[in-house]
Amino acid sequence: MKIDKASRTAQYMALFRALETRRNPDDRLFTDPYAIHFLDRGLRVVARASKIPVVRSFITRTIQKKIPGAFSSGLARTKYIDELLQQNISGGTEQVLILGAGFDTRAMRLDFLKQVPVIEIDHPNTSNFKIGIFRQRMNALPGNVTFCQIDFNTQSLDELAATHHFDFTKPTTIIWEGVTNYLTAEAVGHTFAFLSKFPKDSAVIFTYVHQQVLDEPGSFLGGEKLLKDLETIEERWTFGFLPKDLASYLSQYGFTLAEDLGAAEYRNNYLPKRNEEGYEFYRVAVGKK
Repeated sequence: MKIDKASRTAQYMALFRALETRRNPDDRLFTDPYAIHFLDRGLRVVARASKIPVVRSFITRTIQKKIPGAFSSGLARTKYIDELLQQNISGGTEQVLILGAGFDTRAMRLDFLKQVPVIEIDHPNTSNFKIGIFRQRMNALPGNVTFCQIDFNTQSLDELAATHHFDFTKPTTIIWEGVTNYLTAEAVGHTFAFLSKFPKDSAVIFTYVHQQVLDEPGSFLGGEKLLKDLETIEERWTFGFLPKDLASYLSQYGFTLAEDLGAAEYRNNYLPKRNEEGYEFYRVAVGKK
C-alpha cells in the first residue's frame, strides 16, 4: 500500500462529506465539519467554493460525469451506516471497531459515539496521516478512540488484537466500509473469521460490490469506465459477492444477514430528490450474531 493511494481514496470520500456540509442546513443530509481538514489544498478550495450554487452545480456535474452515481451513493451510504450504527448503540453495542478507517470521523461528529470506545484499524501510512491532522488542525486526538496500525503483509488481526488487548466479551459493532472490493477472497474470509470471535449481539456493517460488475462491467451504468480508471491508477477491484450467496457465506462465520441494500435503494431512502443514476453495484450489508 502506498500513501498516495490510501489517502487518495480516503480524500474522495472526505471531499463528498465536506461538500455536503457546505449545503444549506435545511437541505443537508448530515454535517461533518472535520472532513475538510483531510483534503489537500486544491480540494479544500473546491469544498469552500461549493457554497456558491453555480459552482456547486458545476462540481456535481463534473463528479457525475467522471464517476456516475458515486457522489450521491457515497453520501447516502454515509447516512445509512450512521443510522445503522445508532440503532446498534441503542440496542446494546458497547464498543465500535472500524476496519480500514481511512478518514472516517464518526467518533467525533456523532454525538451518540462520544462516550463509546472506538477502535480504528488502518495501515500505518493512513493512520499516521490522520493522527497528524487531528493534532495539527484540531489540536487534540479524540479521547474515546484507540488508533491501531496494521500492515497486512507482516501482521495478522489476531496478532494486533493480542498486542492491544481487544475485549472480545463486549457486544461490538464493526464498520468495514470501502475495503472488501480491494481484497482477495482469502483475505475477506480471514477477516470474517476474526470478526466471528466477537460475542452474541455483535454486528458487522460492511460494503461490497456486486460480483456482476467485475464479470460484466457493461451491465451497470458507468461500470466499464470505472473499472478502466481503477486499472489506470492501480487501484483495481478484486473481489465481490453475488447478493444471493451472501446469507450462506455469512452463516459460515456465525452471522445472520439482516440487511443488504444496493445504492439505488439507500440513495432513494435518503436522497430521493437528487436525481442521479449509477453505482448501483455498490452495496451495504449487515450481519448480526
